[in-house]
Amino acid sequence: MEAFRRDATGHQMNRFGMPLHKPKDMIMKPILRRMTLLIAATLSLIVAGALPAPAITGGEPDGNRHPNVALIAFYLDGNGPYTCSATLISPTVLLTAGHCTVGTSGVTLVTFDPVIAEEPPFPLPFAADPTVGYTAEELEAADQLWGTPTAHTEVNFMDRSRLNDVGIIVLHDRVTTITPATLAPVGYLDQFKSPRLSKTLFELVGYGTEVRKAETGPQKPQPMAYPLIRRTTTSPGQKLTPYILQLQGNPNDNRGGGGTCFGDSGGPVFLNGYLVAVTSYGFNGICRYIDGYQRVDTALVQNWLIP
Repeated sequence: MEAFRRDATGHQMNRFGMPLHKPKDMIMKPILRRMTLLIAATLSLIVAGALPAPAITGGEPDGNRHPNVALIAFYLDGNGPYTCSATLISPTVLLTAGHCTVGTSGVTLVTFDPVIAEEPPFPLPFAADPTVGYTAEELEAADQLWGTPTAHTEVNFMDRSRLNDVGIIVLHDRVTTITPATLAPVGYLDQFKSPRLSKTLFELVGYGTEVRKAETGPQKPQPMAYPLIRRTTTSPGQKLTPYILQLQGNPNDNRGGGGTCFGDSGGPVFLNGYLVAVTSYGFNGICRYIDGYQRVDTALVQNWLIP
């Protein structure tokens, strides 16, 4: 894939360091299989006939409204750093997309800064050896938070009929200054089936590219790599299946503010204060159509997170 270059509280815990508790009672190719890779100047949108993982189109800078949403960076196949978005769900665990954790090299860099860079160059550190990826030693030397990526044991982002595009980052150090997001109870989204779904606005957050007209050259709106910041928008429901939530991501739809695009993969979808889904895929290269999100209010996801 081408892209940007080079690029003790006393509670019982599960294997991911999360508190033990019970939750409340593709005709198309997988468009967002991978994430944005930072290269010297431009962002590539195409890989192997599919588009990389979706960024917020429309919307506005998030600032400190969602401090528990992070940017994660990592290496894959000797290239990187790639970036995705993720959400803190416990002091030591971030929830993200499975395709942001499968096959990565080394450990994963994590930052909760709402503004990464207003303009080039990419300010985060690069791995000394891209084939090895980030090491804990070099990220600690650079004073960067890091964690270990793990994909769901039944991860699947190739078959939309049973999508399970979920992974986690288990942090080396506890985050005690940020309140984790709350996972929706199992089956929470089932009450929002049509016709209620299209009248429901979901909140999206991520560090992906903004779609806008270039300052010079062709004036067709396109994904822009900078500023690299946390953004947020709203999007109305379009379709709900047992595994997938699809939203209408066109910023010209007067029911919502936009959708997701390249780099938002793994970022959260919020509804009524609950984390209900993570960004997984999209249907076109200019991020102005329907976007797909992996539901996390499923037993398949939550039985793995909270066994």
